[in-house]
Amino acid sequence: MGPLAGVKIIEMAAIGPVPFCAMMLSDMGAEVIRVDRLNQKGSGHRANVLFRGRKSVAVDLKNPLGVETALELIDKADILIEGFRPGVMERLGLGPEVCAERNPRIIYGRMTGWGQEGPLSQAAGHDINYISVAGALGSMGYPDRPPAPPLNLIGDFGGGAMYLLSGVLAALIERSTSGLGQVIDAAMTDGTASLLSPFFGMMAMNMWTPDRHKNRLDGGAFYYGSYECRDGKHISIGSLEPQFYALLLAKCEITDEIFEDQLDQEAWPDKRTKMEAIFKTKTRHEWCEIMEGTDVCFAPVLDLEEAPHHPHNRKRETYVEFEGVTQPAPAPRFSRTKSSISSSAALVGENTDEILTTWGFSDKKITSLKKEGAI
Repeated sequence: MGPLAGVKIIEMAAIGPVPFCAMMLSDMGAEVIRVDRLNQKGSGHRANVLFRGRKSVAVDLKNPLGVETALELIDKADILIEGFRPGVMERLGLGPEVCAERNPRIIYGRMTGWGQEGPLSQAAGHDINYISVAGALGSMGYPDRPPAPPLNLIGDFGGGAMYLLSGVLAALIERSTSGLGQVIDAAMTDGTASLLSPFFGMMAMNMWTPDRHKNRLDGGAFYYGSYECRDGKHISIGSLEPQFYALLLAKCEITDEIFEDQLDQEAWPDKRTKMEAIFKTKTRHEWCEIMEGTDVCFAPVLDLEEAPHHPHNRKRETYVEFEGVTQPAPAPRFSRTKSSISSSAALVGENTDEILTTWGFSDKKITSLKKEGAI
């Protein structure tokens, strides 16, 4: 049983950060019920890792009886998370004021890209747009080409889901003293900006420039980046500290005097060119034999098929196979109340009867709701 065992959560079906947050909550032991649309196109897929660990109830939220059904579930929940545009839940009759009046202890987590208010709050958008406005995307990539999207890890999952998760869990702790729930406004622009805090600090100390590929951590430094090997595969080095840099030079058998001054930024491009030539003299496997496990700060660059088979990941069981699907194991790890994967992704509405029965609906009421097309 995970650390959130006994906590009941309603997840209003959405994309991206909301299901990721719900997956994390479920992995930690919470009972998470996903409220899907009754007439949703497609029924989902068992292998959709993002939707693991929850059961699905299909409800028609345009039907007053469907809305009342959702409210009765919310009445019994500790947390609700939703990802609609601002105002949609209110128009459905499921806004935070309505829910709090019925259940003052409800913690209402709202996940959007732009936030609940502001000039862009009603505009459509995706991860790439949110991290653009926040300043993250413009800080990444090469100066001679447009910034490349860093997958949707920063906005959707880092600046979005993880801030929603920390918000609802903080509110859950606070409720233990106040007895009251509250609303969490989690915006991907806010979360992404928060992730950039160290860089604003470094910029204020003249240790960082807004110019791309000119800094120690953005690929500008030749001793912090990735390199191609003789076999076309890649390795990464992060030899920031002087002692690690000295070891890098020793492992590469570099004696060229140009490498003596690590922090001479004017020489970084020339040094990178020379490092590129050096790393192309051996295969990735050969460089792993020389550097992996040392203080060079080194790792092979692995793709999604390779990563689960790396010895370190295998030893720690960072990836697991669950019902035939290889996927990341729950994280982080707890010493007593261990997290676990409870199930594969549920198909839309397949658990409706089970959920409603477990949450206190009578057989007669369930039959009536079906007859009225509410579920």
